[in-house]
Amino acid sequence: MSYTKEITAHMLEAYTAEPTRDTVDALAEKYGKSVKSIIGKLSREGVYRREIYKTKAGLKPVTKQELVAEIASAMDAEEWQLAGLEKAPKQALTVIKDFLYDEDMD
Repeated sequence: MSYTKEITAHMLEAYTAEPTRDTVDALAEKYGKSVKSIIGKLSREGVYRREIYKTKAGLKPVTKQELVAEIASAMDAEEWQLAGLEKAPKQALTVIKDFLYDEDMD
C-alpha cells in the first residue's frame, strides 16, 4: 500500500504539530507501516528531523578533543602543546576545564 494524499496530509499535520519519535511510532502503528517507512516518507516530504543525541544527564555530548580545546583556550595555549591529553579520562578533562574556567571568574 502506498501513501495516499490523505494519509500523507495527516502524517505531515501530526508530525509538524509534534515532531517526536512517539509521533512516528503512533503513525506507524495507525497505518500498519514500519517506523523506517514513516521516517522515509516524512524525510521525502522534507519535514523529518532526526533527534539529537543527548547524554544520560540530558546534555549535548562533548568530545574529549573539544574539552582539550577548551582547556587550551583557558590556558592561552595551543592545542598541539597539550598533545596526548585527549587520551585522559573524560571526567578528568572535565574537572580540569571546570577548574580553569572557575579560576578565570575570580
